Amino acid sequence: MADRIKLHPVTPHQQRVFEIVDRLRAGDVILLPTDSQYALACMFSNKKGVDKIRSIRNLKKDHLFTLIIDGLNGVSKFAHLSDANFKVIRRLLPGPYTFILPGTKQVPKLLMHPSRKTIGIKVPDHAICQKIVEELGEPLMATTAKLPDDPDARFLDTSDLYEAFQKHVDLFIDDEQPLQSLATTVVDMTTDEAKVLRKGSGMDTLEFAFAYNDHEYTEP
Repeated sequence: MADRIKLHPVTPHQQRVFEIVDRLRAGDVILLPTDSQYALACMFSNKKGVDKIRSIRNLKKDHLFTLIIDGLNGVSKFAHLSDANFKVIRRLLPGPYTFILPGTKQVPKLLMHPSRKTIGIKVPDHAICQKIVEELGEPLMATTAKLPDDPDARFLDTSDLYEAFQKHVDLFIDDEQPLQSLATTVVDMTTDEAKVLRKGSGMDTLEFAFAYNDHEYTEP
């Protein structure tokens, strides 16, 4: 059964953050809040953790994982950015977006798309995520929290979410906030023309950022 740690969503207790980071370094898989939906996560260098998350979600080998990073400097370390993409992304981060970009050599091969060599990059506007990644000193590997037998399940609150995942993860981080209904907006930026693969939170801001920088994108 997963341990449950409650944290304030804006000012998380630093000692609790230390405890979470220690658990991650010990190999734990966690369920944590983001600025959109909850995510399953582990250290990005934790191969066993990645395999466990694949098992929880029943994911195929070509599933595109996301790296949760603490800022724009981290983005350029783990993904190749064109000048046009950089100008757009810097206006949108932190925020509820996942950008699909060509991965650098810093990204483990098992996390990248096997043929396209791409990786999802996310910098959530959520203090708990930011504090954990900052203290951890490396990205979290993450994917949306879903169960394979009921991927479209809707949870009433964090207690309901904990009940569903307590046997699957090692640690549940509870910010005691209402659950977000919208997922992140996913944008493929691997070509000159960006493509919105999934509309979610923050679409208005995304449209403004692209228009301001005269960067074209298409929608699904």
